[in-house]
Amino acid sequence: MASIRKVAASRSASARRAKVISLVQAGLVHSQSDLVDLLDGVGFEVTQATASRDLEEIGAWRGPGKSGASVYQLPVGGSDPLSRVISLPTELILSVESSANLAVVNTPPGGAQLLASALDRASREGGLASVIGTIAGDDTVLVISRKGDGGAALARELRRIAEPTKSLKRQSSKRKAHQ
Repeated sequence: MASIRKVAASRSASARRAKVISLVQAGLVHSQSDLVDLLDGVGFEVTQATASRDLEEIGAWRGPGKSGASVYQLPVGGSDPLSRVISLPTELILSVESSANLAVVNTPPGGAQLLASALDRASREGGLASVIGTIAGDDTVLVISRKGDGGAALARELRRIAEPTKSLKRQSSKRKAHQ
């Protein structure tokens, strides 16, 4: 039981909110207490206040679902709820390795599907034209290059995307250490 709590504690608020988005999109959240229970079932221990803030942060609202019962829903059209939650994808990229036409990206626990979704969206919109698609687990994303030998170049591109955030975090840590 203690190991489950450690895993849950190591998950980021962004990963938790990504899970909230998927639960709301699946039509499973009828109330804030439902959300607390559903999150607890997947390893996120939260209070009702945290659940309420997460729902507000992603822009969820209650309305009639397909069956007529009230469920939390996300706005149709307009801004992507993921973009309201997290600056993507930089803070989710912990490390990147490559082989042939593949790049393997490690993320914080629970962050892989969120990152994969952002990379797929960027690929469709032309921001990452070298990406043909992704496959995500819990903390690992397999990114597939369009070129048979494009894995190394893709890995370099993903590292460059992640670098501005990591540089800012290092600078912030140095300032805190000197204070």
